[in-house]
Amino acid sequence: MAACTTTYFESGRSLVSRAADRNAELMAEQPLRRRRVRTPEFYFAKRFDNTRLVKAPDPVRAQQMRVFGAAVTVLFSLIMVYGLQHFYAIESSYRVESEKVVLEQLQEQNRQLRLKEAELDQPERIDRMARQLGLAAPQPGQVVHPAAQPDANGPVLAQVTPPAKSSF
Repeated sequence: MAACTTTYFESGRSLVSRAADRNAELMAEQPLRRRRVRTPEFYFAKRFDNTRLVKAPDPVRAQQMRVFGAAVTVLFSLIMVYGLQHFYAIESSYRVESEKVVLEQLQEQNRQLRLKEAELDQPERIDRMARQLGLAAPQPGQVVHPAAQPDANGPVLAQVTPPAKSSF
């Protein structure tokens, strides 16, 4: 190898361009150093005519491929069924959770309505509102219970009985 000595003021070329030139020289010398003689390389295109070839049937291989195809189909089907069941289970769990939330809301609404009903059914409240409207307590004998037996000595309500139908 030849020593490369340069000075700082060498013909104004940059260090990068001098390195590129030196690399090009070394690359050009490499084939000569290896073989001492350059050998040309030629590439030939090979053309094959396979039109006369016929593939021989292999029944064993065909049977193996059918079995393999069936096994893959069964495995794929099992995986798909498992996946569908898994996704349906997830979907139903979400639906159950939403129904639980709705149930809790309805139970709270029912509790509120029962409290409101208990508040509205207080006898003191009803009596106070009746007095505000100008109503008074019923007099004895004024209240008639429909399930009670009528008193024979008490007043009787008027009743209308329809006349019997006459036939012509």
